Amino acid sequence: MSKPNVFIIESLNFEDEENDRFEGKVLSKILKLNGVDSQYYYIRTKQELDEIIVKFDESDYRYLHLSCHGSPDSLETTLDSVSFKELNDMLAPCLDKKRVFISACEMVNEDLAEALIGETDCYSVIGPSEPILFSDATIFWSSFYHLMFGENDSSMKKRDIKTVLEKTTDLFEVKVNYFSKSKKHRIKKFEY
Repeated sequence: MSKPNVFIIESLNFEDEENDRFEGKVLSKILKLNGVDSQYYYIRTKQELDEIIVKFDESDYRYLHLSCHGSPDSLETTLDSVSFKELNDMLAPCLDKKRVFISACEMVNEDLAEALIGETDCYSVIGPSEPILFSDATIFWSSFYHLMFGENDSSMKKRDIKTVLEKTTDLFEVKVNYFSKSKKHRIKKFEY
C-alpha cells in the first residue's frame, strides 16, 4: 500500500532560480514542519524528470506535486519542453491510486487530465486554471496540504478535497481545476 506522503519535483527558469523562487522547496519544508514526510527534487531537463519519476515510483509515495512552468499543452523544465503525451509516457506506469498536484500556469486542463487520468487508475489531477504568482502558490499549496493532512493524515478523500479546495480557493482567490475519474470511468471536472 502506498504511503500518504508528498513527492515534489520542481523545475524553474533561470530568472526564477536567480530570484530564489523555489516554491517546491519551501513547500517541502512546510510539510516536514507539519510532520508530513516529503521528498524534494530539483531538475532542469526532460531526462532528469524521467529519472526522478522512477524515484517517485520507487518511493511508493501517494501524492506527486509538480512545481514548474507550463503551457496549455506542455510542462516546462528549465531547459526542455515536455508534451502531455511524453509526460503521460513517463508517469502512467506509476500513477495508479495516486493523486497529482500541479503548480504551473495554464497547464491543468482537459488535455492534461485525459493524458494522466484517461488510461490509468490515477485518482485525480489538481492545479490552478490561470496564472498564479509564486508567493500565492506557495501559500495556497501550504494551506491546502495543512488542512488536508489535518483532516486525515492517512488519505485524501474526494469530499474532503472538495471542502478544502472551496476554503483555500476562496481565501486566496486562486482558481483551480480538479479532474477525477467517475465510477463510469469518465473524467469529471470541478472548478473552484
